[in-house]
Amino acid sequence: MDERKTRLTKDGIRIYEPVDFAGMHKAGRLAAEILDAVAPLVEPGQTTAVLDEFITSRVEEAGATSATIGYKGYQHASCISVNHVVCHGIPGGKVLKDGDILNIDVTVIVDGWYGDTSRMYVAGSISRKAERLVQVTHDALMLGIEAVKPGNTFGDIGYAIQSYVERQRMSVVRDFCGHGLGRVFHAPPNVLHYGRAGTGALLEEGMFFTIEPMVNLGRPETKVLADDWTAVTRDKSLSAQFEHSVGVTAQGAEIFTLSPAGTFHPTWS
Repeated sequence: MDERKTRLTKDGIRIYEPVDFAGMHKAGRLAAEILDAVAPLVEPGQTTAVLDEFITSRVEEAGATSATIGYKGYQHASCISVNHVVCHGIPGGKVLKDGDILNIDVTVIVDGWYGDTSRMYVAGSISRKAERLVQVTHDALMLGIEAVKPGNTFGDIGYAIQSYVERQRMSVVRDFCGHGLGRVFHAPPNVLHYGRAGTGALLEEGMFFTIEPMVNLGRPETKVLADDWTAVTRDKSLSAQFEHSVGVTAQGAEIFTLSPAGTFHPTWS
């Protein structure tokens, strides 16, 4: 794809051609397949470093490239965020305990296209409050995706997510957002997960971006730890996140990162 053949909106958002959807599907599918494959390893007693090593090996075996290794000095193929970690958790020696919830976020580059997705996992059994948080976060993402259609605005996406989450007496994180992507990792627009309906840039066919709401059981405020990556809830409440990469079509949203195994949402056992 020659980026000179695409165009930018007045808001600086790139509009891709119909043929470009295939590249995004290929990259998105690989990212989703990797998240499918790592699921059996998520169990009490496992370390997040082992999960990341597995993800790294799967990226290499596929002949793809990790978008995060080397990105601003980051050295891992995934971000793994456990319990009150909101996002950008660094894999390491942390041992998972029974009842831990965690988000695993993976971005791969396939033939120049970026596939970016994350989902929630549970180590062992899950508490009722954690189960409800994960469910609300998943449903909020899907409601945001339902708002994607030409003529709607990015504010409609944020409003759909925020209004639902707050009705469940939870909060939407304001400090992080979704983003445009395609042949680059991060590009306009910033996709806020809160906002007013009818505001923001208009959605147009051919836009590619992520929607990735972070939802807290407590208050929305976060802080970044001394490692300059790990973001946590200020009140130490549990946090959850789901992320899909999508493209805008004439009919609505096309999801590039659907789980081939149908396990994007964790099952309760």
